[in-house]
Amino acid sequence: MTKVRGYFGVGVEGINKTMNVGSIFRSAHAFGAGFVFTVAATYKQQLGKRADTSNAAEQLPFYSFPNRESMVLPQGCQLVGVELTDDAVDLPSFRHPTSAAYILGPERGSLSPEMVERCNMVVKIPTKFCVNVGIAAAVVMYDRVQSLGRFADRPVMPGQRPIPLEDHVQGSPIFRTKIKGFRDTPPLEEDEYGFDGGDRK
Repeated sequence: MTKVRGYFGVGVEGINKTMNVGSIFRSAHAFGAGFVFTVAATYKQQLGKRADTSNAAEQLPFYSFPNRESMVLPQGCQLVGVELTDDAVDLPSFRHPTSAAYILGPERGSLSPEMVERCNMVVKIPTKFCVNVGIAAAVVMYDRVQSLGRFADRPVMPGQRPIPLEDHVQGSPIFRTKIKGFRDTPPLEEDEYGFDGGDRK
């Protein structure tokens, strides 16, 4: 998988269908999430494993917050709500934060107004109607990887193969390159104060 800068987590609020949570966690694991979490949600791991066949809850840090007030995120992590609101940004036009936690609402409902208020930004998938919460999570994570990753450009014509990216070459640090020509050894002769580089006479 192409390495993407930063990190992200995925969580759900108010969900009570464990299989949906398991599906989201499995997708999060596959897309390289750094952690997963629930907020005021029902998740029974043994049942969730039927959908979470990668056992993400044991492979990634898993946090279970009993309510919104107890939810904490890493310092500098931006909370991104995934919700169909009038002022939400369309996903194709969204700039993903380098450090983000994405949160989705329950199956037949929405993120709570309090959670939306807490979000730093809200994004929506431009669909005619709501899709399954597990699919929505996967679409958002795919978009993050696609937009922040390093991939070959799409070919001009359908059916053509993309031109592979050239291998990344790590350049030498600029400061070291510039200062290299001034490398020298300290002088041994006495200076104007009578020091010769050794102990004081």
